[in-house]
Amino acid sequence: MIKSYIESNRDRFLNELYGWLRIPSVSADSRHKADVRTAAEYVKARLSELGAEVQLIETKGHPIVFGEKKVDPSKPTVLVYGHYDVQPPDPLDKWTSPPFEPTVRNERIYARGSCDDKGQVYMHVKAFEVLMKHNLLSCNVKFMIEGEEEVGSENLPIFVKENRDRLKADVILISDTSLLSLEHPSITVGLRGLSYMEVEVTSANRDLHSGVYGGAVANPINELARMIASLVDERGHITIPGFYDKVKTLTTEERKELNKAPFNLEEYKKELGIGEVKGEEGFTTIERTGIRPTLDCNGIWGGYTGEGAKTVLPSKASAKISMRLVPNQDPAEITALFTKHIQSIAPRWVTIKVTAHHGGEPAVTPTDSKAYRAASKAFEEVWGKPPIPTRDGGSIPIVALFKKELNLDSVLMGFGLDSDALHSPNESYGIRNFLIGIETIVAFYKHFK
Repeated sequence: MIKSYIESNRDRFLNELYGWLRIPSVSADSRHKADVRTAAEYVKARLSELGAEVQLIETKGHPIVFGEKKVDPSKPTVLVYGHYDVQPPDPLDKWTSPPFEPTVRNERIYARGSCDDKGQVYMHVKAFEVLMKHNLLSCNVKFMIEGEEEVGSENLPIFVKENRDRLKADVILISDTSLLSLEHPSITVGLRGLSYMEVEVTSANRDLHSGVYGGAVANPINELARMIASLVDERGHITIPGFYDKVKTLTTEERKELNKAPFNLEEYKKELGIGEVKGEEGFTTIERTGIRPTLDCNGIWGGYTGEGAKTVLPSKASAKISMRLVPNQDPAEITALFTKHIQSIAPRWVTIKVTAHHGGEPAVTPTDSKAYRAASKAFEEVWGKPPIPTRDGGSIPIVALFKKELNLDSVLMGFGLDSDALHSPNESYGIRNFLIGIETIVAFYKHFK
């Protein structure tokens, strides 16, 4: 019954999703402020049509969509969290089709936000429709869909702290993670934290002629590049003093269990077009991306980057640097350690400015809860096999916030794939992932009693 309903309404479900994907809700770009609100209003309207009581709650930034369907006060409550904002689509010339014009190729939806996170949020909207249409909703459900996840969710903690009673629930259900594969379903049980920094290095008070001044005045690009290069040594070890002091080390047995997850290194390298993997010595690729901290330069700029040549000695150079953190590492402490260290290694012939952007705490969710067991049973019912618990390299700061402020654990039922090109050109989401995700979410409610 459920599967046939989803299949018979497949085209409508997809067309509704396409309408949402066409809205360029880029929260990082102020030029899209109106579009972000339009995206919020879109999902508000869809939930309202299905019988939920929904409102837009204003923040100092973008609004939060909050919806609720009460069935019985004595029944458990599921709080669904997701986000409707998306990453900037740049670089546009790398897209095969326009980022905000959903295009289907090989049964995959190509568009910004197709997987992260509109496509996955919309599975919950359509699962709610299935439950309502077939009178199968056996517990209360709340929706909290925000518009600032891609810029650090600055206003969400304020909303959560001020609305603890409104947000009372028994579990948080989130679909913003990935599966191992369509052949190997999985549930994410660990997320890394984040500290995101910006560094600006300045030399002269203006750009200079590189022939007249080169060799006599420091080049900020050169100096910044040297500083960044020194932050990670040849063993892949981060050199910031104190960085690893609180890193939780897994036991040999825990590492063995983690590495039982299906993984083909050769296929991994082939899919990425790389000759060899690189990372911290002594750890596997699965461990490097799941249980170890990292430091990466996400962007660097300065000087002349236009067409042709311009022999300029730039006045400034800047970089954005992110650090993924693991359990027991505190983002505020790491931010302070980074700031102190980068300032200490700046040579005296330049000045340096360090700015902290957003961050988030790492999180590990339990596998022995009623909600996790319900999710596991849902996968077994729909996929014919139990899901594998995995550690994810990404960050969802709200998970730790929910635990701290609401004392609630989350179940991370994501249906994307690592190959979906999140945050990259040609982001995509499999139509099969979308449809089977709806079916699995419906099954979760069946087993969560």
